Formats: sequence, structure tokens, C-alpha cells
Amino acid sequence: MTIRLMFAILIFAIAACSPQPKEPISEEESSSEPSKMQTLLSNYTTFKLTADLSHLSENQKEMIKVLIDAAKIMDDMFWYEAYGNRDQLLSSITDKDARRYAMINYGPWDRLNNNAPFIDGVEAKPAGANFYPVDMTKEEFEAADIADKTSLYTFIRRDESGQLISVPYREMFDEQVVRVGSLLRQASQLAEDPGLKNYLSLRADAIESDDYQPSDMAWMDMKTNPIDVVIGPIENYEDQLYNYKAAHEAYVLIKDMAWSERLSKYAAYLPELQRGLPVPDEYKQETPGSDADLNAYDVVYYAGDCNSGSKTIAINLPNDEEVQLAKGSRRLQLKNAMQAKFDKILLPIADMLISEDQRANITFEAFFSNTMFHEVAHGLGIKNTINGNGTVRSAIKEHYSALEEGKADVLGLYMITQLMDKGELDGNIEEYYTTFMAGIFRSVRFGASSAHGKANMIRFNFFKEYGAFSKDESSGTYRVDFDKMKEAMDALSEKILTLQGDGDYDGVAALVAEKGSIDVELQADLDRLASAGIPVDIVFEQGVEVLGL
Repeated sequence: MTIRLMFAILIFAIAACSPQPKEPISEEESSSEPSKMQTLLSNYTTFKLTADLSHLSENQKEMIKVLIDAAKIMDDMFWYEAYGNRDQLLSSITDKDARRYAMINYGPWDRLNNNAPFIDGVEAKPAGANFYPVDMTKEEFEAADIADKTSLYTFIRRDESGQLISVPYREMFDEQVVRVGSLLRQASQLAEDPGLKNYLSLRADAIESDDYQPSDMAWMDMKTNPIDVVIGPIENYEDQLYNYKAAHEAYVLIKDMAWSERLSKYAAYLPELQRGLPVPDEYKQETPGSDADLNAYDVVYYAGDCNSGSKTIAINLPNDEEVQLAKGSRRLQLKNAMQAKFDKILLPIADMLISEDQRANITFEAFFSNTMFHEVAHGLGIKNTINGNGTVRSAIKEHYSALEEGKADVLGLYMITQLMDKGELDGNIEEYYTTFMAGIFRSVRFGASSAHGKANMIRFNFFKEYGAFSKDESSGTYRVDFDKMKEAMDALSEKILTLQGDGDYDGVAALVAEKGSIDVELQADLDRLASAGIPVDIVFEQGVEVLGL
């Protein structure tokens, strides 16, 4: 078979596998749709992504423009991964509000409502998004003799005989990777920092080859660069069938040197904190990389996976376990986006749901630290099971992301508690615990379909059973019991770390099934927040024009 014929077959198969709306939506058919869609759109409040660029050189400002151009291509790639044919979907939606909501969600499924379809005629979202044929069963996949079927960087498709085959990202996105590679090399020529110059060149190679480890290593070696970019197929949340496939995204970032300096000391505590984890020694036998670092950034552009639905406000990368063990990881706090969520969402939530006498404990410093140490805590625990079942990721499959996010949440709080005891953090523990509690209400509104949503619900229900908080029915507000929250934190830490270390797929599945959903009482409280007009998340005004470039 010729290469041309093979790709013609693949393209036909891909189009057939992409979920499609059954019929275009007409204005006449959607006479009631605008009010419904406007209600959905009100879940988001806008925020302008800007940063102080006055200290940057002309070359650096030009580089930001080039990186934004590369990031926009990640949008195209993620649309295909999440849905399929973007243009066909958008052209079928005549209502402008519905079209806008589809663009926010990168498809016709509401990411804040358990991926429920919001376009008439669209079926349920496939668990594997567009990474796999929609008619593929798990049994068929697991029986298929495909060497790289679990690779982060392949699509699963059918050949002309209907058999499953894999298609590397570099082939599926052949035109896009050439364009991105060219732009990253152009940015590399503009880079003034040697580490950034090397990383951008290697990242261009990675996009074109699907070999990301050399560029991940180079990214870890960068320390002094005032501009950064995270770009490529990175997180595997979109693949809810197996958590195997990585989705494309990009962040363009300006480093906040002053805040980064404040954070730099905490990475040194990782080995000590690892040794103190509340589990037997075999579950903490790995040593976190000593080259990890913490930095704060203003983000000036989001694209792809990180821009879909609820927006990321902190990053912990790379995900490659070998790189993590060799070099550690970098934790990037997106300060301007974090401040927007604190001001526009967290404070109004606290005013409604946190006991009045504890509201003074809600502070941006605590919110920043809780978010930061969540990312740091991804480096704690172990990456490989203790009983020879391979990596934790491969052992617990589609539940990996939810459990890992739950681990990071609760171990982040553990780290804060330990550092407070050492006198290494300002403030008081009540601020961190109360802000953490308010943060659960903020994050659980993202919906139980996401990994973060499931993690939040597991923690909420686990803490509730431990009495870490109580509800005053007369005021409808919650009060934190600080002593019981610490007990619940230790107990949940031990449970999650043990499940991960054992690679206990069935145990994790049972935990998610038992505690990973929103009960009636909590849903009523979340409905109160919606009725009060408190947004769930933010959408960005962003780009070269917004930055004044």
C-alpha cells in the first residue's frame, strides 16, 4: 500500500471516529437557547492576561510574539484530540452564545457539568475523547498486538481491514509539527539566555520526533531565564479511558523574579519531608530529585488543554518519571491567574459558605501557598509500585490522574503543616486550613468528571467523615475543626500513598466510586453559589494586542 493511500484511509477513518453533531442547529430551533447559553456563559468571568514587559529587551518581546504564534497551533491540535473536526462543529452552531461556549470547552461537552452535551443531537463524550476509535472496546484494545499502543504520543485508529493500529503524533500532525518546530527554532535564535536557547531548540526537535526526554532535561536545567514556555503534548487528563494519551497545550510565561526568590528555599526540604510521610518506609523509599525548583510567573498566553474549561493556575512538570527521579521537577505558580481566581471567585465563595468568624483566615498568601505546595507535593511519595507492578501510572490506569491530584492536595497541606512547625512559613495554620477548605468549594465546582474534580470530592467526603468541618444549618456556613482536619489529612495521606505504592487498581476504583461524587447537600450549596452569580472560573482576553506588542 502506498503511503498516500494509507493516509487517505487513515484520514477517512479518523473522520468517521470523530463525534459529530447529528444536524446543524438553526436559529428557529434554538429560540430558547440564548438564555440557556447565557446562563452557562455566566459560569465564567473574563480576565485580561497582562504582565510588566518593560524590563524585557526588544529581542525578548519579539520572542514572546513568536511563542504565542506557536501556542496557537497547540489550540488546533488539542481541538482535534478533544473532539475531532472543529470547523465542522462550529459551522453547525448558528447561535453565537452556544458557539462561544463550544470554543471555551473545545467541543460540545460542558467541562463544568461532567461533560454533559450542551448542543442538541450530540451524544455523550467518549471516555477516550478522540484518541481512540469510538467503537473500540477495552477488551479489543488490551488484546491488540501494538507495540506502542500505551505510548503518550500515539493515536489509536483502524486500518483498512478494521484492525487497530497506532499513528504517531508526528505523523497525524505532520503539517503542524513542521510549523511549530520552525517557530521554536526562530524563538531560539532570539533567546538571550543560553539555557532557554538550548531548550527551545531541543523542544523543536521533540515536537518533530515525539522524543521529549532530552528537552525535558534541558528545561529542568534552566534557572535564569526571564521568559519561559511550556509547549507540547503534556497532561493525560483528556484521556479518561486509560490516562495514556497526552494532550497538546502551551503557556507563555514571564518570570516574577522577586516572588521566585521568596520560593526558592522550599525545594531543599523535599527529602526531609519525604522521610516524614505518614506511611511505612517501603512507601517512601524513593528520594525526590534534589534539583527541583519553585518559581512564580505571570502567564501571558494559554492554549489547548490548559485553556479548556477551568484554567490551570499552577504547573508541576515534567511528568516523565525518569526525569523526575534524575532532576526533580519544576513548580510554576501562575500568580496573575491565581490572583484573579482569588479575588473574583474564592473570596465571594468564602463570604457565603465559610463561618463568619473564620473568614478573616482567607488570605491570598495562604491560597498561593496551598496551590504551590499542591504542585510541590507531586514530587513526594513514589513513582513505582513496591510489588513489581510497574509504575503507579500504569498500574492504576484511568484512575491515576484523580488519585495523583488527591495525593498532591492532601500532601500539600501536610507540607504546610510541617513547615509551619519548623517556623519556615509566615501566618498561622488556621489561615492555611480555612483557605484550603474554601478552596475545596471553589475546585469542586469544576465538576466530578475531571481528575481534579474527583480528587476534590474524595477529599471533601473523607474530611466530612472525620469531622474536619461541620455545617451550621441555620446560616448554611461551614466551620473548620483544625485538630480533626490534621487527623483527616494524615489518614487520607496514608490511604492514598498505600494505594499508589501497592498499585491497587481495584482499591482506587472503589475509593473513586464511594467518595468521588457530589451528594445532594453539597450540590444544594453549589447551587446557592450559582444563584448568587459567583462565577466558576475565568476566560482570558489574551494575545499580542492585549500585551501591547
